[in-house]
Amino acid sequence: MAKPVKIETEYITLGQFLKLAEVIQTGGMAKWFLGEYEIFVNNEPENRRGKKLRDGDMVYIPDFGTYIVKN
Repeated sequence: MAKPVKIETEYITLGQFLKLAEVIQTGGMAKWFLGEYEIFVNNEPENRRGKKLRDGDMVYIPDFGTYIVKN
């Protein structure tokens, strides 16, 4: 089951999302994390930390879990 990650704005970037979901400790780790791990947004591979995620988007990170953006 997907873990909901609540946002207060219309969208959040993938880099900000990783920190909010507690996958990484700091925003500075986002670039490194995206280079080291596969991430899928709505079943499509994604490696841009500036990718905008909106309400209802699904983020799957193998070995970490599945998340859904909620606002």
